[in-house]
Amino acid sequence: MLKGLLEKSSCAKCRICCGFDRTDIWEMPVFSEEAKQKLEGKLGHIEFIRQGDSYTVKPPELHGDELFYCPALDKDTGCILGDEKPFDCRIWPYRIMEVEGKRAITISPVCPELYSRPLNSLVEFLERGLKNEIFSYADKNPDVVKPYDKSYPVLMFE
Repeated sequence: MLKGLLEKSSCAKCRICCGFDRTDIWEMPVFSEEAKQKLEGKLGHIEFIRQGDSYTVKPPELHGDELFYCPALDKDTGCILGDEKPFDCRIWPYRIMEVEGKRAITISPVCPELYSRPLNSLVEFLERGLKNEIFSYADKNPDVVKPYDKSYPVLMFE
């Protein structure tokens, strides 16, 4: 989905988007019923938390700087869900958030590859069609819309 913006090799080396500490556990991806079943089929029982019509993986209680990695992450091959990974993951480091009652596309401040790029290049990439895909997906799957975190720069409003 981000082809032409991010190189797979850059993401494969980093994987910061797959690890969560106690302050950013809210960033856990939202899994559809199909992705949940596929993950359970590959890994066995995983505890999920229902979120509307979707699910998130239930993380353990985290302390200090302890990290929890998404169970779909294989340290050697990346996401075991491949092209069927959650929408949140396919568009990361972009995020769709609700800002004062409006939906907005934001950018994560922790992606080292994109956060250092000029904001206008990130907006231009969205304008080429990704913004329509994001807002359309959010129309059908409102569970992917996260509450606004002011550390995320807003790139555009709907």
